[in-house]
Amino acid sequence: MKRICAAVCFCCLVFTAACSQVSRLEKKNLTLIRADGSEVPVRAELARTEQERSFGFMERTVIPDGTGMLFIFERDQILSFWMKNTPHPLSIAFIDSNGVICDIFDMTPYSLASRSSSVSVRYALEVPQGWFERVHIGVGDRVALDW
Repeated sequence: MKRICAAVCFCCLVFTAACSQVSRLEKKNLTLIRADGSEVPVRAELARTEQERSFGFMERTVIPDGTGMLFIFERDQILSFWMKNTPHPLSIAFIDSNGVICDIFDMTPYSLASRSSSVSVRYALEVPQGWFERVHIGVGDRVALDW
């Protein structure tokens, strides 16, 4: 009986851990547009509320290439992000209200050091570290914000 109880408890823990990796945020297909006009798709979770933005990718161990999280703010401002409780290495793009990428930084897992935008921006897009470079997206490229 003790073994059955222990097995059930173990299964519950595994299920709970698996569920914590599943996002309940709204998802949207975004299009990133290179300077030459070519396009790169990304499937982004939308973090719109203070709570959603504060939690972000915390505790996520798997973030597939081609996916990310778009942080949406109500007004333009200097944005700062850190990696507290975030085990997955990320890259972040700071995006102005016209959809232009103003900065891209790599972020170190669990780091409490902040990375800030160099200008006032409205959005931030986090993706797996190195993804922007792999798909040839850089500062000056755009994100289509036609929703």
